[in-house]
Amino acid sequence: MPEIWITGIGLVSPAGEGREAHRAALAAATPAPVDLDSHAPFPLHPGPALELDRQIPKKGDQRQMEPWQRLGTYAAGLALDDANARSLVADMDLIVAAGGGERDLALDESVLAALAGLPPADAATQLNALLAGGLRPTLFLAQLSNLLAGNISIVHHVTGASRTFMGEEQAGADAVRIAAVRLAEGRGQIALVGGGFVAPRWDLLVLYHSAGLLRHGAGFAPVFSRDDAPGAIPATLGAFLVLETAESARARGARGLARIMGVECEQARRNEGDTAADAAARAFGRLGMPPGPLTVLSGATGAAGAMAAERAFLVGLGREVTLRAAGNRVGWGCEAGFPASLALGALMLAEGITLPALEPAEAPMDTAPRDLLVTGFGAWRGEALAHLRAIPAEDQA
Repeated sequence: MPEIWITGIGLVSPAGEGREAHRAALAAATPAPVDLDSHAPFPLHPGPALELDRQIPKKGDQRQMEPWQRLGTYAAGLALDDANARSLVADMDLIVAAGGGERDLALDESVLAALAGLPPADAATQLNALLAGGLRPTLFLAQLSNLLAGNISIVHHVTGASRTFMGEEQAGADAVRIAAVRLAEGRGQIALVGGGFVAPRWDLLVLYHSAGLLRHGAGFAPVFSRDDAPGAIPATLGAFLVLETAESARARGARGLARIMGVECEQARRNEGDTAADAAARAFGRLGMPPGPLTVLSGATGAAGAMAAERAFLVGLGREVTLRAAGNRVGWGCEAGFPASLALGALMLAEGITLPALEPAEAPMDTAPRDLLVTGFGAWRGEALAHLRAIPAEDQA
């Protein structure tokens, strides 16, 4: 089967934007910046200020997008430029992982205030009346998850086959998995895949907090050192990858950053006694990684259940593991998290970067890895693994 390479990365994160900013973040001995005040009691990793005109030149396009759409469209443009692939957009597949749009918070607050204290029967009647009169007809249309793909197509002219996945972290993992499989099966030569997540949204913070997934009431702590207040620290994160067959990349003189050896996804059947560690072990078995010590770039969220599952999985492998947490470098970005981890991993392999340890769980890394296991344990559900391998100089174009 054809080799699948990552030939471009488009990253926007608390570390900045583009390859240089993230190379520096990987090599830094300090974690991503954190905002403790704007959405207290929830700490956030803030995104950088973007010059939107650089990737979304028309002001009209910018105005009609919500922030998460602008972020994703901007990151997609960065990936296209990084891969020098603008001339290939007409035949490029597009696979996007996206959540829903932003809620009308003013309407939500007015509805809750009006319903407070009403008996259930009266509240139901009043709710229908308030929504019928308060919802803007265009609000739902502006929330559709596939608008990110639509905007990327409009702005960057990517007009191949298009798919959009929803489902939090696993949406990002499945988007990459399916893009890689399609290319490996000969259904195309090049694909753009990724997602975007905007952290400072009260609607999402309340949603994730209600499920016990967020760190709150405490400041920053590294991902594996949050026993005092387990939970994720959300980050504004846009991450897109250009995946390409090695044949296509060599033909146009493009340099591969890393080879995707495999991507595997699972969902534990918890109601049948299946654990997330079991599910990840099945996925790992299908990857066929070489024996011996492992270097792992973890997408660990900080949420207690997912963290425990990943620890159990790694211990169960019975191998020496050198662990690094992507969340310490860029934070947690939900749908964009797995593509972001792959982008960081590809950069590690291409540049031969050894990441400093930022917490006790991160043992010293003496040499740059040639093989890398990237993990993604969803804060609530979904287990994903990817095997990346460095591309020898003699195999490049």
